[in-house]
Amino acid sequence: MAKLGLEDHVVNEQVLNQTVKRFKERHIQLPTLTELSDPSTISEDIKKQLLDVDPGEAHPLNLYRINWYNDPESRSFREVPYFFEVPKAITGIDAKIVVMSGAFFPMVNCHKVLAAYGCLAPRLITGQFDPTEHKAIWPSTGNYCRGGVAVSKIMDCHGVAILPEEMSEERFNWLKKWTMDPANDIHRTFGCESNVKEIYDMCNELDKDDKNIIFNQFCEFGNTVIHYHCTGKALSHVFKEIQKSNPNLKLKAFTSATGSAGTISAGDYLKENYKDVKVVAVEALECATLLYNGFGGHNIQGIGDKHIPYVHNIMNNDDVAAISESSTDSLNLLFNSEEGKKYLKAHKGLSDVDIKNLSLLGLSSIGNMLAAIKTAKYHNMGKDDVIVTVATDPASMYDTEMPKQKEKYFKGKYDEFDAAETYGQHLKAVSVDHFEELTKIGKERIFNLGYYTWVEQQGVEIEDFVARKDQSFWRNLKKYIPVWDKLIKEFNSKVCK
Repeated sequence: MAKLGLEDHVVNEQVLNQTVKRFKERHIQLPTLTELSDPSTISEDIKKQLLDVDPGEAHPLNLYRINWYNDPESRSFREVPYFFEVPKAITGIDAKIVVMSGAFFPMVNCHKVLAAYGCLAPRLITGQFDPTEHKAIWPSTGNYCRGGVAVSKIMDCHGVAILPEEMSEERFNWLKKWTMDPANDIHRTFGCESNVKEIYDMCNELDKDDKNIIFNQFCEFGNTVIHYHCTGKALSHVFKEIQKSNPNLKLKAFTSATGSAGTISAGDYLKENYKDVKVVAVEALECATLLYNGFGGHNIQGIGDKHIPYVHNIMNNDDVAAISESSTDSLNLLFNSEEGKKYLKAHKGLSDVDIKNLSLLGLSSIGNMLAAIKTAKYHNMGKDDVIVTVATDPASMYDTEMPKQKEKYFKGKYDEFDAAETYGQHLKAVSVDHFEELTKIGKERIFNLGYYTWVEQQGVEIEDFVARKDQSFWRNLKKYIPVWDKLIKEFNSKVCK
């Protein structure tokens, strides 16, 4: 259970005491999961102190900003997470597609810092990670390792990043500034988004040193628990807010790139609280693992694939949608180049606010939006139907990708004619191809595919692997929320003595 981050008691008092001592010296307290799911429960004193803390700073109080409620215009919390409805001029459908933005999380401007906290905090409060001795190893296809390095630095822990060499330069530039020893703390593995096994191989190599603690988001259930509790509740809050203006609205679907399968666990929360909500798993067409047992490389950064994450509750998913990198790359240009924005304003009637909101969509976020359009078309959704999704990170994480995208798809130039062609090909022409409504057999097919990674390659016991097929396993994870909150409070009381 320790390997999976699922301990409900202190397993090493000596390590815990070392951690308490370190945190007391550095004046570090940990927010509870409840506080991160509902910042109104954070003390007024901490909220007041946060007004003097830069969200981009490695300051201990920024741990309390690891939530969906940060206000982009101030240093305060919003009553409702920042969200926007994608204009019909973009979606071409009557159903409403609502996006909750992860761009306003502290330090990293993406929601993966939430997953990192959900994995590290339980290890600290149970005495499994000693910041005076251990290194935190963060395997990732880009954003999770940045989130991990950020929370490590705040907690005065040594964070180490693993990510594929073809990830955007913005990620590597950020890591060079935040790691303690960039030359040794940034491991560039072979390949692109699809090369997850190479990441695992590096983890296995580093795991030979007892001082290295691997926080593998693909099999750490803290990733699942915190997204279920925080992201699921935040999405529900957003829907309730928009429902105020139209009580007839119904929440019909949630689309999420599979990635490490943390974010998509928010769908479990939504399915428990709303009738007939469909959870749609999104992946890259060039490596459609869930849909076609496929393989290949792609540039939809934020989706690790060619395997099924151990923490992916695929038996509770309803549909699978595959999106091509040609669409996400091309729409990144349409939404963020001057020529593209000019076209959208002049010919599609988008406002400056619309344009600004579209810039909050990174590559995988565009994929989530396109999957939402497919979902609405496949299920014949109408004007009172709502599909929610998340934008993991903003387009600013991919500025250096734009010249490559121009060269690949438009021979180095991009004008309004190219923008019109992009709109017609990748928005107006969105269809229900590469989309599967999962039957029981379809779900089991995908579930079984995980066997080869986790049992054969990573040594998971077959009984543990199979146990995840039953929804009672996933429902049982909820018990850790109050347990960890209690341990966090006890930990903080020792720190503040």
